[in-house]
Amino acid sequence: MVLLCMVISVSVADKHTVFANENTSSLRSQLNQVLSSEPALQGSMAGISIRSAADRNIIYQYQGDLRLRPASNMKLLTAAAALSVLGENHTFSTEIYAEGPVKKQTLKGNLFLKGKGDPTLLKTDFDKMAEEIQKLGIKKIKGNLIGDDSWYDDVRYSLDLPWSDETAYYGAQVSALTASPTTDYDTGSIKVEIQPGIHRWDKPMVKITPKTDYVKIVNKAITVQEDGRKKLTVEREHATNTITIEGTIPMKAKVEKEWVGVWNPTRYAVTLFQQSLANHGITLTGKIKTGMVPEKARILYIHHSMPLSRLLVPFLKLSNNVLAEGLVKEMGKVVKGEGSWEKGLDVLKTEMTNLGVNPRTMVIRDGSGISHVDLISANQLSLLLWNAQKQKWYSSYLNALPLSGIHDKMVGGSLRNRMKNPDTQGRVRAKTGTISTVSSLSGYVHTKSGKTLIFSILLNNLLDESKGKKIEDRIVSILASQ
Repeated sequence: MVLLCMVISVSVADKHTVFANENTSSLRSQLNQVLSSEPALQGSMAGISIRSAADRNIIYQYQGDLRLRPASNMKLLTAAAALSVLGENHTFSTEIYAEGPVKKQTLKGNLFLKGKGDPTLLKTDFDKMAEEIQKLGIKKIKGNLIGDDSWYDDVRYSLDLPWSDETAYYGAQVSALTASPTTDYDTGSIKVEIQPGIHRWDKPMVKITPKTDYVKIVNKAITVQEDGRKKLTVEREHATNTITIEGTIPMKAKVEKEWVGVWNPTRYAVTLFQQSLANHGITLTGKIKTGMVPEKARILYIHHSMPLSRLLVPFLKLSNNVLAEGLVKEMGKVVKGEGSWEKGLDVLKTEMTNLGVNPRTMVIRDGSGISHVDLISANQLSLLLWNAQKQKWYSSYLNALPLSGIHDKMVGGSLRNRMKNPDTQGRVRAKTGTISTVSSLSGYVHTKSGKTLIFSILLNNLLDESKGKKIEDRIVSILASQ
């Protein structure tokens, strides 16, 4: 049985800690029981902070000032900073420029596609852009198609991204010019669907979204008997876009879906745009290249993304890492004129101070929480959530948080399959977090008595982070019953 100190310490950083009264005594007893009885907490570290949403008072804490890895709870800071700095109505633009005259339906020069950080570009958006070029009467480009991603710097991966995550969609490269396969906006990635063949020993059928020859599929998998084993691997070779599929899939098995981060998302986006141009009868005689739009080029069309208030929904509901890192770079670009992690994180830290929390007590290395070096205390997270309630953008922030037990992916998000019992379903809005050995959950819960409590639960050094989810759900269920 794990031994835990049950003294509820007074936070040095927060003078709003209150001592137990008759109502909180029962709550403390129940929470202490969870912490002392969970075998999964043996040898682990926990930080817990519970506040009243009405008056900021901490009604319970366990090691609330202990710095712990937050995992994707880091996104709570990134979203709050982005809303404050960029604003709910902030959009990302993608611009098309031409260099040279248009004569007899031929552009005699280069066409440029300049990205300004839009993480939501789909193949249909490139189709729309191609349609606009077609409307200008251009049928031939006697020059190159050049992608300009200079809005951000050329550092593609955050400082502590594990090398093993490089090909995963959640570790995809960050670029100011990129593309997404679906409206989940896993930007910089491609969706791979594997369907079993009709007969045994057939190669499975493979579909990629968007349909493009930018990636090369090497299909080494086979279809096995109906009761056979499904064991597939989908891997991209480092520094290439060769994706190899190996293993077995049984006949009549469900379609297997994987998302793979591509190499060089800038060229990926430009390639998709070239495909759209071709589909609209526009011929490119030159090559696909990367470069910068020259001053003498003239603008032909500007595409705008959805506003930030809407983008926050897939960002927080689905815990989208690449969106987080893009927002960090965008804050750096807008405030400091440099779209880098260094400048963006400086802006984020400054905004945390403006939002009443203390970044000097934290280690912040990225915007997504994928780093194992990030460190934040539960008390600072719960304080951020309390201060967020006073901001004009709070409704957008709250709406973007996953809602417990609601099946719709863009409502329930990463909580759609958790806390589905009547006491908690639809009553918890919170951000989940998971990296190896870490589980976290921070947000708001509406209690049985009609009050709102703010909570932050950070669990580190777990042998099995999935067991941390069950502990979090137990704690939040106790809060909901108050």
